[in-house]
Formats: sequence, C-alpha cells, structure tokens
Amino acid sequence: MKPPTRALYLERELYRRRRIMDAARLWPVLGVFLVALPMLWQSADGPEAGTAWQGIYLFAVWMLLILGAWVLSRALMPEIDGQGTSAPGGGVDGEEAAAPSTGRESRQSTG
Repeated sequence: MKPPTRALYLERELYRRRRIMDAARLWPVLGVFLVALPMLWQSADGPEAGTAWQGIYLFAVWMLLILGAWVLSRALMPEIDGQGTSAPGGGVDGEEAAAPSTGRESRQSTG
C-alpha cells in the first residue's frame, strides 16, 4: 500500500503568479468572444439600426483588451529586489544571459 502523499503547497506569491499567467493565457479567448458577440445581436429595426452602437461596443472592447493586457503584463514583470534574485538581464544573481550561438565562431576558427 502506498503511503499517503502530502498536499502540494505553493507559496502565496508563486500561486498568485501562476493564476495571473492563466489569466494572461485566457485573455485572447475572452477577446475573441467579446469581439464576436455583436454578430449575435439582432435588431428589430434592421441590421443598420445597431451599427453605431456596435461600433462603440467594439471600440470599448478593444480598449478594455489593451488595458487588461497592460495590467496583466505589469503583474507578470519580474520583480527586482535588493538580493539579486531576479536580474534585469535575465540571468540569476546578476549574471548576464548568454547570447545564443550563431555558429560563426566555429567557421572563423577553421580558416
């Protein structure tokens, strides 16, 4: 018989960050739904009667999506503290991230 497994415990900040990442992944899906929603509206006066309101609605949704994406991106930015745990260059403890190899180094050394 297997021993009971301990419940997975995530730190509050890590848990919050993962939920924000989930929200960022679902943001475009919500945007597609909200942009497609006016196609389902039907007006009793004909299709031309609601065109102005649909245009205002689409502009408002567009602005909401931009604002929401900005808020989510700000929430997901790496936080820099005085201990060097998250460096601006992408490295750990202040180290710069290594540049990707282009393959030119091996060609230049051969000849």
